[in-house]
Order: sequence, then structure tokens, then C-alpha cells
Amino acid sequence: MTETPSSAFAAMAANDAAPPPLDRARDALFLDFDGTLAPLQDDPDTVWLPTGGDYTLQALSQALDGALAVVSGRDIRDLDRRIPGALWRAGGHGCDICAPGRHPSAWQPPAPDPLYQAAYALAAETQGARLESKGPILAIHYRANRTAGPDLGAALAAMVADHPSYALQAGKCVYELKPAGASKARAVERLMAIPAFAGRRPVMIGDDVTDEDGMRAAIGLAGRAIKVGPGDSLATARLENPAHVWTWLEAQLP
Repeated sequence: MTETPSSAFAAMAANDAAPPPLDRARDALFLDFDGTLAPLQDDPDTVWLPTGGDYTLQALSQALDGALAVVSGRDIRDLDRRIPGALWRAGGHGCDICAPGRHPSAWQPPAPDPLYQAAYALAAETQGARLESKGPILAIHYRANRTAGPDLGAALAAMVADHPSYALQAGKCVYELKPAGASKARAVERLMAIPAFAGRRPVMIGDDVTDEDGMRAAIGLAGRAIKVGPGDSLATARLENPAHVWTWLEAQLP
């Protein structure tokens, strides 16, 4: 998992601080999944926690008195297969939250059929694109044909304009059509109102533009944010890649 830092990354991250340690009595931890806990892959179905990662997350959750959640854009049913059920899990950019010991319903409301059909047709006619249906969220991945990004983005922006209850969100080689109110900020805010998290300082860790909403919410609630990898961010602390995330997480254990 360890990667050699590029000179571009080194220059971009030169002014970023190393993340300070957690205060286990005061902090609540929010972790993105893809690109943060596991490296991004061309096929998202192949992304899993590293060996021993489930133990580390559960041990850290116990050290934080349960104030740890994995917050992902994945369908909550998919996330539930990849993250221990003893943890808080938030899927669909905050649309769905599962408490420890609970599992999501097998049925999730789908996206509106006209929107699905239009997105399906666009993905089918775009070489290297793939449509993923995540309950009410539709994701078009184009990692296999990165040059398709601008045209896909323009077509999807025009498409979503006909569906005011939906919004378009760009990520790393993916566009998502999601309910307008869905965001990782919503997930952080909802979880911070739950007793296990209430009164603590939120710490959000993520790698993608989709995580910036969660970071903004954490900072707005007197917490902080940690960016994974290169790129502009609200965060002032940075970890280089998922391998370094795990090193930092393990260092937070008692």
C-alpha cells in the first residue's frame, strides 16, 4: 500500500501540518472509505479494508467510547459488507445511517426511473464508463477512460437540470447524481446529534472533493479535518495515502 511521494505532492503538501493525535476523551472520528481507508481501484467492488483493519477500527471505536463512524458515498448495503457491524456506518452521502449492531434494509428507494434511464443510456454510449446504482444515488465511473470526464460532466449537468430534487457531484473519476440534500456534511451533523458523538469535537478524514463537505461541517462544529493525498482542501493537516492513514490510526490506540 505504501507509495513513494511525488515531487508535485511534496511541494503541494509542504505547508501542511502532520495531524495531531486524537484526544480520546473529547474527539469523535469520521472516516471516508475509498481513497482513505483503502486505495482507490478501477473496480470499486475490489476495495476492502486491509488485513487487520477491522480490528484496528473496532479497538479505536472502543477507545473513543463509540464515537467513530465510517462515512461513505457507497450504498449503505454495500458499505455494510465492508465495514464491521460494530461500528457506526453512514452511506449514500448521509442518506442512510446504521448504528452498531444494526444492518440496513435489503431494499432502498431507487432513483427516479427517467433519471436512471437517461444515465444508463449515457454510460452505455460512453466508452469506458460504467453506471452504478446505489439506491437513490446514481454513479457514473470513468476511471477506465479519464478523457471522457468533461463531456460526461456537461451531459450530466444538463440531465440533472430537469430533475430539481437531484444534484450533480463530481469526485475522483466519478460523477454522482444524488438527492439534493445528501452530503457528508449531513452525515457528520446527524451523527454529532447522537449521544455517542454529542459534545465531542468532530475530526473528519477524507481524500476526495466529496469529503470537503464533511470537513466543512466538522470545522463548523469546532472540530478539524485531515486531508489524504494531494489536492486543495479545507484541511490544514495531511496524510499522504491510506497506508499512512492506518499508521496514524494505529498510533491513536491506547
